[in-house]
Amino acid sequence: MADPHYDTIVEVSDALRERRLSPVELTRAMLDRIAALDPKLHAYALVTPDLALEQARRAEAEIAQGNYRGRLHGVPIAVKDLCHTAGISTAAGMTVHADFKPEHDATVVRRLAEAGAVLLGKLQLTEGAFSEHHPTIEAPRNPWNGAHWSGASSSGSGVATAAGLCFGSLGSDTGGSIRFPSAANGITGLKPTWGRVSRYGVFALADSLDHIGPMTRSAADAGIMLGAIAGADPNDPTALAAPVPDYLAGIDAGVRGVRIGVDPRYNGENTDPSVTAILAAVRQVLEGAGAAFREVAFPSPDAVIAGWVPLCGVETAIAHEATYPARAEEYGPALRKLLDVGRGVDAMQLMKIQHARLVFSGALSQLFETIDLLLVPVHPFADLTIERKTTLLNSAEGLVGALRYTAPFDMSGSPTITLPGGFTADGLPIGFQLVGRHLDEALLVRAGHAYQQATDWHRRHPPV
Repeated sequence: MADPHYDTIVEVSDALRERRLSPVELTRAMLDRIAALDPKLHAYALVTPDLALEQARRAEAEIAQGNYRGRLHGVPIAVKDLCHTAGISTAAGMTVHADFKPEHDATVVRRLAEAGAVLLGKLQLTEGAFSEHHPTIEAPRNPWNGAHWSGASSSGSGVATAAGLCFGSLGSDTGGSIRFPSAANGITGLKPTWGRVSRYGVFALADSLDHIGPMTRSAADAGIMLGAIAGADPNDPTALAAPVPDYLAGIDAGVRGVRIGVDPRYNGENTDPSVTAILAAVRQVLEGAGAAFREVAFPSPDAVIAGWVPLCGVETAIAHEATYPARAEEYGPALRKLLDVGRGVDAMQLMKIQHARLVFSGALSQLFETIDLLLVPVHPFADLTIERKTTLLNSAEGLVGALRYTAPFDMSGSPTITLPGGFTADGLPIGFQLVGRHLDEALLVRAGHAYQQATDWHRRHPPV
């Protein structure tokens, strides 16, 4: 296989299993590609060549002996640098943790290793997984156009996966951080149900909002990675005990008869015309595949969007209690501002936010009694340059707009899949979301696969 770096996990795993491709040769090729391209893309916080080659040699020997572990065996992947890796730096995008080397792996890292995956390295992120990169850290560059936003906070995961610097990656999502970089870089991102994936050994932004999930180049690949990392964990009592299905079983069943809800008012309010045009095109494709669309009234997200920043701030202040404000001078301005907000929230304000969260989650659950999936944008902006992003996120109105289609589903813990749906006139990717019921990731993967069987947006790659 010549230049397989843009292959899907499904494709490359077939070649590895059939021994048409060597895990060691593939890993060396990927390390060479990282060395050649990452100095300008800045996707990796650090690369782990010795570990990667050790794991690749083990995978090659096991596959040769007939001990094939599954679809990730010998596949080079990477993880966001807030996932603990034993003896390897885990900085979480922060200078305050630059020298931290965990004693154990995060559960997700251990499970990927048990699946036979090869860890190429740790991917860069915004400071503490909030909105902005630390001023001393070079932000990952969007491989489609370096003047445009690469997403936050899983920016390195989005860039590396899109640019063929890994076959899949892990991101985290607290207010949109799997979905923003997936949309910005033209890849597939799966934010699972809250608790579907253990958070043990993952540096927290806000514990009750944090979701860990895969970022890949196809819906099928996202199902493969989720199947490896999901499930109960004795080290994380909040990890759900529900059995983990084979997310690729029945993936070709399509979407005939699947009920998909749309709310034109919610989807269209202050949304760029090119985004709404993409949604209309997506609807046409899925209707052509047999899905049944119906208009619905989405429950008002205003209260949970307004409550997201103070709630996130309180939980972030808890996560940083050991270092903030004691080492405040080592923090960047965006994270410092969030921490100060959180430390100023009073008990009554916090409980009002929690009550609004319960009401919204209940109303959303009722909506899903009438539909199977919900089609929504990722954010309202189609052409988000770094300059425009900075202006938007520094204003209260702009921040509310940016969070409009993402934060509500972190507050409810709902699973969503983000898929590439087209491009702007300037050639920048535009993504969209399908939202599902709790623990219905299998349907999200199946619907995403059906869409990707009928389109080729996920097969487009940046000019790097």
